[in-house]
Amino acid sequence: MVATPDTASTTGADRASGGVQSVERAFQLLEALADSGGVATLSELSTSSGLPMPTIHRLVRTLVQQGYVRQDTARRYTLGPRLIRLGETAGRLLGSWARPYLAELMEATGETANLAVLEGGEVVYVGQVQSRRSMRMFTEVGRRVQPHCTGVGKALLAQLPEEEARAILGPNPLPAHTEYTATDPQELMDQLTEARERGYVVDDQEQEIGVRCIALAVPGAPTPTALSVSGPEARIRALEEQAGASSLVPVMRQIATRLGQVLAP
Repeated sequence: MVATPDTASTTGADRASGGVQSVERAFQLLEALADSGGVATLSELSTSSGLPMPTIHRLVRTLVQQGYVRQDTARRYTLGPRLIRLGETAGRLLGSWARPYLAELMEATGETANLAVLEGGEVVYVGQVQSRRSMRMFTEVGRRVQPHCTGVGKALLAQLPEEEARAILGPNPLPAHTEYTATDPQELMDQLTEARERGYVVDDQEQEIGVRCIALAVPGAPTPTALSVSGPEARIRALEEQAGASSLVPVMRQIATRLGQVLAP
């Protein structure tokens, strides 16, 4: 077979990287589509991915045939339904990989440790290790909640560009779950700015009366991911008041950093 320029370059890239260029480019397109909010035209994908249009045509056609991408009536392309099963399975595995780190955090603090990701503008809990105490917090793994009233939710939003976080919150007042819930989108944006500056966020009875939560980002994770400790307000405040390297936030940061190294692509 005579190698065309495209075949020859692909083969050279394969030898250099040890991978298959067409597969790498297919995933590059899927990530570009996800970064665009899940919907994009071919020209937008070409601009965001930097790939030539003929290559995009071939890859998108294959992804559509396999159900990983679909075309809508406006000739835009969206992420396809076959990705849902992959995402659900990956989410379960994420909780499994994180469990030793959540267990370590629970042992260090005595309180429930949680792991969550952002999906479709909602918080999804993907892992938890419960406190051994009789009065403890429990959130079902797989549960979805709104981000504005939870520690992990605000820690996730703080990892996003400001425009994206603002779009998720929307312009209208948000529902109040307790008297302490911040419902003004601008107030929440101010909280996100503060969270970025200090490196963690607090949920002070905003989701449930009597419950306090400290949350922070998991650096290096392939998608916005947050780690948190939650428990009765008085017990969490007591942990926050401890000083030194063994106090709450430094311990959480150290565990989150190691977890991020494990999850990093």
